[in-house]
Amino acid sequence: MNPNLLLSRLFPLAALFGCFLASAAQNQSLAEAYKILSSKQFVDLTHSFSPLTPVWKGFGQATFSSAADPETGRPYIIAQDGFRASFYSLVGQYGTHIDPPAHFDSSGRTIDEIPLKQMILPLVVFDVTPLLKQDPNHALTVADIQDWERRHGRVPLGSFAALRTGMSKDWNTNSQRFERYPFPAWSLAAIQFLYEQRHIIANGHESLDTDITKGLDSEKWLLTHGHWQIEAMAHLDQVPATGALIVVTWPKARRGLGFPARAFAILP
Repeated sequence: MNPNLLLSRLFPLAALFGCFLASAAQNQSLAEAYKILSSKQFVDLTHSFSPLTPVWKGFGQATFSSAADPETGRPYIIAQDGFRASFYSLVGQYGTHIDPPAHFDSSGRTIDEIPLKQMILPLVVFDVTPLLKQDPNHALTVADIQDWERRHGRVPLGSFAALRTGMSKDWNTNSQRFERYPFPAWSLAAIQFLYEQRHIIANGHESLDTDITKGLDSEKWLLTHGHWQIEAMAHLDQVPATGALIVVTWPKARRGLGFPARAFAILP
C-alpha cells in the first residue's frame, strides 16, 4: 500500500494534509505547506452577529454597548482616552457557535478541553437542498449518506461533516423564515452512522438545532457521546462535497459551555 495512503487511513491529521503531504514531507518545511495553503481559495463559514441575530427565544438577544470606566460610568472614547472598546453581553450559543459535550453532559468536555488538532479537519458536505422540494423538512438519512458515498467515495476518517440545507440564506434577509419550525435536519440514525461507522470528529449545520425531535435526540446523542458541533453555519453552498478542509476556533473560556466560533473552509 502507498505509505501516504496508509498514513491517511491511520491518522486523521495526516489525511487532513493529504493534498500537500508529499511536497511538505520532502522539504520538511511548514513554509512549503503554508505556501500551498495560502494559494487556495478560502470560504467564510461564519455569520456575523448583532443584537438582531436569530437566537433561541429561551436565551434572548445579545446587547452591545461601549465599554465604560467602572468608577465613573463614562464610556471610553478615542478623542479623550485614546482608545475605545466594546462590551458584549450574550449567551454562548449565539451566532455561528460551538456546542461542546458539556452543553448537554455534566461530565462532558468544555470548550477549553477540545484538542487543538480537532480544529482543522477534512470537510465533507451533505447537500439535501435537492430533496427539499418534495420534503421541506427532510432529515438526512443513512441511505442519503450511502448515496453520497456512491458518488463521492467513502466519508474520510476523522472528517467534519456539514449539512447544507439552504437555511443560512435567510439569516439576514428573513429571520422569521430562518427560525421556522420544523426545518431540514439530521436524523439520529445518520448521526450515529457517521460517528460510529465513519468515525467523523465533529458535525455542523445551518440551523440552530441538530434535529426537530421533541427531545433533540440527535443533538443529545452526539453531545452525550463526547462529540461537538458547530451550529448556524454559512456559505456551505460555496464548498464542494469533498476535498476541502475546515478550520474552526473559538475563545478559550475556562469551563465554557458554548461560544461564538469562527469557521472557514480551504478549498482544494
